[in-house]
Amino acid sequence: MTVTVIGHLCLDTLHLPNQAEPVRDFGGIVYSIATLAAMMDREARILPVVGVGEAEYDRFLDWLKQFPNVDAAGVYRFKGPTNDVHLFYGEGGSRIECSKDIARPIPIEHIRPFLEADGIHINMISGFDITLETLDAIRMETRDRGTPLTFDTHSLSLGIDHEFKRFRRPLSDWRRWYFMLDTVQLSEDEAAGLTPERYTEQDFVHQALSLMVKNIIITRGARGATLFEQRNKKITRHDLPGHKLTDSPDPTGCGDVFGAAFFAEYLRTHSALRAAGIANKVAAWHTTYSGTAGLQRARESVQNEFPA
Repeated sequence: MTVTVIGHLCLDTLHLPNQAEPVRDFGGIVYSIATLAAMMDREARILPVVGVGEAEYDRFLDWLKQFPNVDAAGVYRFKGPTNDVHLFYGEGGSRIECSKDIARPIPIEHIRPFLEADGIHINMISGFDITLETLDAIRMETRDRGTPLTFDTHSLSLGIDHEFKRFRRPLSDWRRWYFMLDTVQLSEDEAAGLTPERYTEQDFVHQALSLMVKNIIITRGARGATLFEQRNKKITRHDLPGHKLTDSPDPTGCGDVFGAAFFAEYLRTHSALRAAGIANKVAAWHTTYSGTAGLQRARESVQNEFPA
């Protein structure tokens, strides 16, 4: 099985309330890559399509070598810095994100060679990872094959102010972004602030599912997630409770982990409900450590509860 994953790489600097010094490491799409690598078989082929600034290019290729099922053929180098992101966490889970040097959108010519995949996972890490025209091209080139496309809304509805702080803003063309996607994921905050019409969550879900979307996933942090499935014009809601494992040392990447874990299981079983249950547990597992290293044990963390 071959999976293409598309999104921006970041250099994250984490300012955590319980640590004296900030932590700086790769972030962004690495959480999706590491989760897919952990949750999929070693025989799978995971193809990240991502640009890397010149200064980090060799180090990122070395980072990818820890995953035997990741193929770096879609990684390309660009001039200039890699996305520079500072995340400031406060007590009680508050967060301020500052983004500087956001990379240019990934061009379709870099993506097109990797579209003959069993599934394509798009994660809008910066919100500028691809353009709407590139997404349209992906849809056009994959629709006849019925390739599942999952789309993590992530930062799509975030603007940037003069201090590089990210802020929520409505997206007037959100329907065009969501049209004909298999699965759309977003947090409840993203859902609340996405539409200029200020739809209620229920109305938003009905509007989105009318765009030929099969599944809507709304993540709710420690309170779990909700899956809305549409089959034969019938909408079914599944509320998945949270798994409180420990006080989180670092909540960065939980949504990315959820989306990638969902997609890995969805491609394997074609069951959105089972995939959402596993993703919910894996995302909770991710709160027990910082960074991506713990994701190598993500699959075994759910095996007892969700046997194959």
